[in-house]
Amino acid sequence: MALFEVFQTTFFLTLLSLRTYQSEVLAERVPLTPVSLKVSTNSARQSLHLQWTVQNLPYHQELKMVFQIQISRIETSNVIWVGNYSTTVKWNQVLHWSWESELPLECATHFVRIKSVVDDARFPEPNFWSNWSSWEEVSGKETSTERLKKPCKVTTPLSVQDSLGQDILFVFPKDKLVEEGANVTICYISRNIQNNVSCYWEGKQIYGEQLDPHVSVFHLSSVPFIRKTGADMYCEVSQGNVSTSIKGIVLFVSKVLEEPKDFSCETRDFKTLHCTWDPGVDTALGWSKQPSQSYTLFESFSGEKKLCTHQNWCNWQITQDSQETYNFTLIAENYLRKRSVNILFNLTHQVYPMNPFSVNFENVNATNAIMTWKVYSVKNNFTYLCQIEVYCEGKMKQQYNVSIKMNGEYFLSDLEPFTEYMARVRCAGASHFWKWSQWSGQNFTTLEAAPSEAPDVWRNVNSEPGSHIVTLFWKPLSKLHANGKILFYNVVVENLDKPSKSELHSVPAPAKSTKLTLDRHSYEIWVTANNSVGASPASIIVISADPENQEVEEERIADTEGRFSLSWKPQPGDVVGYVVDWCDHPQYTLCDLQWKNVGPNATSTVISTDAFRPGVRYNFRIYGLSTKRIACLLEKKTGYSQELAPSDNPHMLVDKLTSHSFTLSWKYYSTESQPGFIQGYHVYLKSKARQCHPRFERAVLTDGSECCKYKIDNPEEKALIVDNLKPKSVYEIFVTPFTSAGEGPNATFTKVTTPDEHSSMLIYILLPMSFCVLLIMIGCYLKSQWIKETCYPDIPDPYKSSILSLIKFKEKPHLTIMNVSDCIPDAIEVVSKPEGTKIQFRKSLTETELTKPNYLYLLPTEKNHSGPVPFICFENLTYNQATSDSGSCGHVPVPMKPPPSQLGLMISPENVKKALGKNYMNSLGEISAGGTNLNYVSQLASPMSGDKDSLPTNPVEPSNCSEYKRQMAVPLCLASPPLTENSSLSSITLLNPGEHYR
Repeated sequence: MALFEVFQTTFFLTLLSLRTYQSEVLAERVPLTPVSLKVSTNSARQSLHLQWTVQNLPYHQELKMVFQIQISRIETSNVIWVGNYSTTVKWNQVLHWSWESELPLECATHFVRIKSVVDDARFPEPNFWSNWSSWEEVSGKETSTERLKKPCKVTTPLSVQDSLGQDILFVFPKDKLVEEGANVTICYISRNIQNNVSCYWEGKQIYGEQLDPHVSVFHLSSVPFIRKTGADMYCEVSQGNVSTSIKGIVLFVSKVLEEPKDFSCETRDFKTLHCTWDPGVDTALGWSKQPSQSYTLFESFSGEKKLCTHQNWCNWQITQDSQETYNFTLIAENYLRKRSVNILFNLTHQVYPMNPFSVNFENVNATNAIMTWKVYSVKNNFTYLCQIEVYCEGKMKQQYNVSIKMNGEYFLSDLEPFTEYMARVRCAGASHFWKWSQWSGQNFTTLEAAPSEAPDVWRNVNSEPGSHIVTLFWKPLSKLHANGKILFYNVVVENLDKPSKSELHSVPAPAKSTKLTLDRHSYEIWVTANNSVGASPASIIVISADPENQEVEEERIADTEGRFSLSWKPQPGDVVGYVVDWCDHPQYTLCDLQWKNVGPNATSTVISTDAFRPGVRYNFRIYGLSTKRIACLLEKKTGYSQELAPSDNPHMLVDKLTSHSFTLSWKYYSTESQPGFIQGYHVYLKSKARQCHPRFERAVLTDGSECCKYKIDNPEEKALIVDNLKPKSVYEIFVTPFTSAGEGPNATFTKVTTPDEHSSMLIYILLPMSFCVLLIMIGCYLKSQWIKETCYPDIPDPYKSSILSLIKFKEKPHLTIMNVSDCIPDAIEVVSKPEGTKIQFRKSLTETELTKPNYLYLLPTEKNHSGPVPFICFENLTYNQATSDSGSCGHVPVPMKPPPSQLGLMISPENVKKALGKNYMNSLGEISAGGTNLNYVSQLASPMSGDKDSLPTNPVEPSNCSEYKRQMAVPLCLASPPLTENSSLSSITLLNPGEHYR
């Protein structure tokens, strides 16, 4: 009871005091003025820190108040900021407030004052502001220590300079740290207003505004991150072109701190929580200005906190108590900013299982296998959901899901024989799925089986007399159908006319073809592929006894983007399918035959392969297959996968050149070997006249020159007559083929010069004459020996005459004497010649005199004959030209009958020899020099009959140009009687001693 009374008394006293205070305040209106204002600076953050108290606040009372703060710069009248600060004020409480300046505090003096007003609902309106406090001056050099209250005064900029030091230039702020994208204000203070100051930001000059003659301010907007070591800003004082002082700062620009992303925590063994996150960009700066952001993990249920040592993960130990729910807050912080994220989760829902292990395969056969594996036990009754994937050649073939506790097992079926597989497994929590474990896998290979499909077989038949050369081709079975390694192919050839007769050919793999020589019968051929287990089904093809039809017209086809679209007419009757074959590389000698099977209802197909090359002609054959598996050639088609321009130009021949035209031809140009279908030819013609002829049109070449062009649309037309030309003119001609892709390559023009129009007539005259002269020369050459012997025979050499052998030289035996042979002289006459004189007889023979033979009379001369020196003349009827003045013999008439005194001297050669030996064998040396000469006289033919020792009674008359007879030379010492008109010398020639006939 006493306690209740005490409590009641205390309550009434408190209520009374409150009412008394309210009545006093309302009655007196006592202002609550801020007092004890103190201002300090923080240079690193460029901020002003204010603290003050409130005067006249009742004891133990709390009031809501509003404080208005004014900040001036340089002068108190220059108010730069006004703001309100609301808070609840207690009795005797020291209030704090901060303001951050854009301008570095070192650059100007700041002034601060404050006033207040009560903003409490317990006080009725109206309320009024208190008086302003006194201005508090803050210099840029002030520290964070409290300053005593000073009388209000204006501080000049000079006092700021004095407080900084004795340098002539200052730049602020020093080593400021800001975030990327912030706005920064920089200033410089110059002690001398006459200084010329220039400022540069990262080497680029910048311009600012002047606060006063000594201070200039620069505003940098959205500063970028340049480098971790900061960005450079400097100012220099120059006098003329000389820099006297340089001052600068480093502005550290940090990347903006990002909020952590993808924050999550999980456990693998219910002992440790592993938390991860994406930290974003690193905000670290160089020179230890700012380290990388720090991360702190805080769990609110337990109140525990952990400073993480890594930037993107942190481990948290799980206690053994029953806590299953966790509330984590991740805090990221650097010098400029702080960010945080939060997650709430159940421990059993955040399980990341360990990887499965001991993966094995059991009972593996051609199509099935059993896969087994194990998992780690993390908690009682914890169920795993495991996923199995089966891969073949890098592609997933099967996928299964199975739930297990500890050990896993699964039966794999529908596998392909002789195939390598890779099976893998991963697991996750079955009750609450969070995350799959990593994969664990193993490879295995199924066993072989017999091939499941018959090989695709085709043939090429070449007919020869009495036989067929059949080349069989087959495509290797795919791995899906081979079911193992193919070892060989069996080819069974059965004669349909003799069914009991068959042959087996075994072709080892990897061959894809074989050649057979068959006679003119029908054959059925079976081809099977074999591996170590067995044989495949057989492919059957029939070769007809009849030769293959080759009289099928070839049709041109056009390509469509590297593909060939083929179509054919449907065949009447039963057709089980069609086959289209072609050579992949037709430019090679050996054909790499390819084929495509088409269904019986199809009449078209598209052939597309990577082996097709531009500019190569491909030939396609289309066969129809009858129910008896006999192939019949239906159509042929040819085309290019992509036509190209011709690879070469034809070789031109210019023929039938006249003064007004010529013929141009290129008949040996092959159009089949070109990289496109030749559609025609372009004939280009140039002339100095630059005037196009009829049928030609004007064209411009690739080099810009103009010419005339004629187009030939028929590729088989390989000649052109170019007419309407001018005589004695030069024309340049060039022929190039063209396809759908363009013309052939550029080449050199061929020059053709037309002749003068009169020169052709001269040619028609000269050519026959030249031909006739040539024939005459050839005839003369062939008959040259006959003409020579007939018209100009060789002149005989008297020193080679056989008559010399009759003379026995007594002196000078060294002289050459020719061998003696039969020599029948016609006549020998000794003529005396005075010494030192030349006697010449020239008298033409009458025709009557020449019709009778002349004979050589041998006239004896006495030994002591003092008359003329004797000499000898020989008659030559074919050589009766006048000799030189030195003793030539002229033709003299010979009497028909010799004098009787001389008839006895006409004897046979033996008598001549005897007479010479008896009377005239004196040495030639005995004959006086210069008085004896040898004269040549032609010999006549021997008597045709009778004894050659006797004189013929009917001598043969010589004919003109008779053949030469043997001659003889005798010494000129033989005496001759004086010549008379009846003498019968036909020719006399005088030779001086020592002369020889050449």
